[in-house]
Amino acid sequence: MEKEDKDKKEKYLKGIVSNLPDSPGCYQYLDENGVIIYVGKAKNLKRRVSSYFNKEQQTLKTKLLIAKISDIRYVVVNSEADALLLENNLIKQHQPRYNVLLKDDKTYPSICITNEFFPKLFKTRQIEKGKGRFFGPYTNAGALHALLELIKKLYPLRSCNLKITPEGVSQGKYKPCLEYQMKNCCAPCIGKISYEEYSRMIIEVVSFLKGDIKILQENLLAEMGEKASRLDFEGAQEIKHKYQLIDNFRARSEVVSPLITDLDVFSIESDEKNAFVNFLHIKNGCITQAFTIEYKKKLDESDEELISMGIVELRERFCSEAKEIILPFPIELPINGINITVPQKGEKARLLALSKLNVKQYRADRMKQDEKLNPEQKTTRLMKEVQEILQLDRIPLVIECFDNSNIQGTDAVAACVVFRKLKPSKKEYRKFIIKNVVGPDDYASMREVVERRYKRIIEEGGELPSLIFADGGKGQMEAIRSITKDKLGLEIPILGLVKNNKHKTSEVITANGDVIGLKQGTTLFRILSQIQDEVHRFAITFHRERRSKRQTESELDKIKGIGEKSRTALLKHFKSVKQIKNATPDEITAVIGKAKAEIILNWSKS
Repeated sequence: MEKEDKDKKEKYLKGIVSNLPDSPGCYQYLDENGVIIYVGKAKNLKRRVSSYFNKEQQTLKTKLLIAKISDIRYVVVNSEADALLLENNLIKQHQPRYNVLLKDDKTYPSICITNEFFPKLFKTRQIEKGKGRFFGPYTNAGALHALLELIKKLYPLRSCNLKITPEGVSQGKYKPCLEYQMKNCCAPCIGKISYEEYSRMIIEVVSFLKGDIKILQENLLAEMGEKASRLDFEGAQEIKHKYQLIDNFRARSEVVSPLITDLDVFSIESDEKNAFVNFLHIKNGCITQAFTIEYKKKLDESDEELISMGIVELRERFCSEAKEIILPFPIELPINGINITVPQKGEKARLLALSKLNVKQYRADRMKQDEKLNPEQKTTRLMKEVQEILQLDRIPLVIECFDNSNIQGTDAVAACVVFRKLKPSKKEYRKFIIKNVVGPDDYASMREVVERRYKRIIEEGGELPSLIFADGGKGQMEAIRSITKDKLGLEIPILGLVKNNKHKTSEVITANGDVIGLKQGTTLFRILSQIQDEVHRFAITFHRERRSKRQTESELDKIKGIGEKSRTALLKHFKSVKQIKNATPDEITAVIGKAKAEIILNWSKS
């Protein structure tokens, strides 16, 4: 019955696809509950939707999407540009499961100029259509407050919540407030300023917020000259003060070039799961807006698709009407009257580089934030980084590293350190006394230790490592491989860690003999240095313990009548055998008693 239902659904969907028009538009995929699960745009609806059902071109993610589709709807539009805008609106409205998700978790403040008889200006985080004109959002709160403060100095607009009407003003219904007394408000409510003059101030504020600072300054200079010619020097001085305030503010903005008038700059950074699109708006040679948005990928979206979505979203959000767009690579953008530039040098290339710098920084900041909230995420990222650089087939979840230690074959020992998720797992460290090797033979010692280690893990059903490091070159690697692969049949990657003449970890040798150089200060360098230093420390410490124990045992253990408890007390008090021999009878008696002290004294004289 299931197969029949599947065949019936497939036949139904193919019927819809075969009847789709060869026109631009938007298509919507619905699941069995009638919920929209994907929205897409198309230059040719029939050709685009048909491509999803071509099994030869399907990726794994696309197959999952196709399996969920129970119905297809579409909207025909006049142009590809309309399809692009409609797609953006439908995705925001329905938030389909398989479309990229715009992760805009911050609500940045904007500036609103209300649609009132005498408009007022204020900061807000709520965008309410019909309430007024909105400018922003502003990502830098300090810059926003500085801008509001400047506008307040330049234009004493009202800030009250009065519902001012022409009739109310003419009938004298309102009274001036404290803001008027403090010269922060021009009091339109009592007719201290005409509607025309107030409207002119609003026009100048709008020009200022849109970035038309240069034009505004030119108008102020013309007005100042006119007032001066009429001998209105007080009025000319007021305008000069405004001009200087605006000029100082403009000087604090990032000036690019006076030749660059009105354009948008976009760049993108993406990985397997996320994409970040940065936007810079340039007006009259100044950067007036900078913003980055994040998309969470659902299917195998390309950078071209994602940056197209970002362009539509950000230009709509910031009300940009720039006719030129600067991009890092060419794309087909179906927006009429737009000129796309991919600069290679000059001011525009510098702007693109600045946008790339911003998007890279934003991505790094977001990763740091996420890793603080979820430390496991950072570890996984680092393990993937190690996997990629070292060309491993799997993530190195468990890493083991071996090292030998001996002096001309005496007190020969070996050590194995274990790192789980790139962190030392000290409870799993193991020490080995070399049993079957005579003389200083590091390779034979390595073979013995590795065989004992992994034979036991196999017998006990323990966990084998994802990666083995040898503290040395090809010889040590071959000694390990001869046991793990040839004798035990284990397929575990083996790499060699080599130090330079300054005894610093400098390179990694792969199984096929390739050498991977390590740059100091990098993440990989720090991780591998820690592993190599740790196994060396652990092996040396164990060797010293063995040598020290042998040296003390060789003399004190031969004394009849002196047990382990007395030996331990003597060594703890006198620190060495030499100090025991040089001690006075009273000193020794105080530690182990008179009878045993006599035995020690007789031994020391012999």
